[in-house]
Formats: sequence, C-alpha cells, structure tokens
Amino acid sequence: MSPRLFLQVASVEMRKRMSYRVDFWINAFVGFAAELTVAWFLWTALYAESGKSVIGGYDFDTMLVYYVFVIVFSRLVRGTEFEANVSQDIYEGGLNRYLVFPASYFGLKYAQHIGGLFPTIVQTGAFVAFWLIATGGAGGESITPTGVLMCAASLILANLLYYAMSFPLHVTAFWADNVWSLLVTLRFASNLLGGRMFPLVLFPLFLRNANEWLPFRTLFALPVEALLGRISFDAWLQGMAVGLVWLVVLAQVGRAVWRRGNLQYSGIGI
Repeated sequence: MSPRLFLQVASVEMRKRMSYRVDFWINAFVGFAAELTVAWFLWTALYAESGKSVIGGYDFDTMLVYYVFVIVFSRLVRGTEFEANVSQDIYEGGLNRYLVFPASYFGLKYAQHIGGLFPTIVQTGAFVAFWLIATGGAGGESITPTGVLMCAASLILANLLYYAMSFPLHVTAFWADNVWSLLVTLRFASNLLGGRMFPLVLFPLFLRNANEWLPFRTLFALPVEALLGRISFDAWLQGMAVGLVWLVVLAQVGRAVWRRGNLQYSGIGI
C-alpha cells in the first residue's frame, strides 16, 4: 500500500470524524469528566479508609495524574476501535469492494483507524491543557523530556498492538454470527491487566511478574509509567521488546485468520 493512498484514506476518515464537531467535543469532555470524577471519589475513599498518604508508591495527587493520563492515552491506544467496521464488512458483504482494490485490506483499515485517531490527538492536547490549567501541574513534577519521548514511542507501539489484537477477533466474523462478546472480553482484559483500571503495582507480586510477559501492560501502564518517571530505562526497553514480539505474533495470527476466512467468503454477506 503506497504512502500516498494511506494518507488519502486517513484524511477522508479524519474529515468524517469531525463532521459533527459539537457532538464530538461534548462526548469527549463528558466521558473524560465522568471517568475522572469516579476515580477521584474512589481514591478519596480508599486513601481515607486506609489512613495512608501513599498507596503502592502513589500519593493522592500522583494517583489522579495517573488516571488523567491513562484515560486520555487509552483513547490514543484504542482509537475508534474499528466500530465493528471489519465484522460488518463481512456480515453485510461490504468486503467485496475492498477485495478488488489494489491495496491490502489490513492496510486500508489501519489507515481508517489512524484517520479516526487524529481528532483524538486534538482531544488529548485539550485534556492535558485543561489539567495543567486546573491543577498547575500538581503531581506531574517527575515529567521530563526523556520521559515524554519514551511515552510517545510507547503509545505508537501500543496503538499498533491494540489494532493487531483486535483484528483477528473481528475477522472471526467469517465463522461467528456475532463478535461483540470477544471484543468486550478483550476490552475488559486490557483494562484490568493493562493498568487502565488501577496501577499494576497494586497487583500481587506473582501476577505482576506474569504480566510482564503479556501484551496488555504495553497498552496503558507502560506509556504512563514512562511519562511519570516511574520506570527505569532498562525496564522500559524490556516492556517495549515484549510488546514488539507480541505485535509480530499477533499480526501473523491476524493475517492467517484473514486468509483462512477468505477461502469461505461467499461475497453475499452472512
């Protein structure tokens, strides 16, 4: 797939996502405010009940900063989550038009994914600016230029990895009547094991050690820990290496499932 075609597809998707600007911003800010409010009440109660000022190495301000960034970064990692487009193409027969295109279906869908991600990048900048203005940067004193670069590299890998994790599940639509339950399972597992629900340092030691070799930590915890300076450079490199290995494996799995499903695709939908 040529870079020019990739950019054109991404540009079309970006403009489509921004068609309803008011709805776009209202949903974004309401969702962010709701999640952060729940986290604030939850951890206010937990710190008060425990009688501790530090839990898992996080004081209250730093814990809120963790949630601010994990909420906005999760949007960058997941993007639009395909919005079931891949499985719908299979169910409704819309896949036909892609099969005659002189380009990879995998690449075309990722171009749409990236196009839908651009507005989310704007949202992320707005949310971070809101946090800086509202709090004066409280709890983010450990953020450094090196941490920012490490975080940016982690987010790029995390976005690719989540796409590679989702694609095989969508492609099971060649055989399954509904893939929604598989996607919900992936979302729950990634939230829990990826550090989206709470910092992974709160897990028991044996679970933390096992999770080091799973792909989920790369999605959310690694970028936030890198940004906040809560991970060493060597540990960050190890996390990136684990994520890259899983990316290669899952990409091959996705391609294999796609090729196998194509052999029985009838072209009239399901």
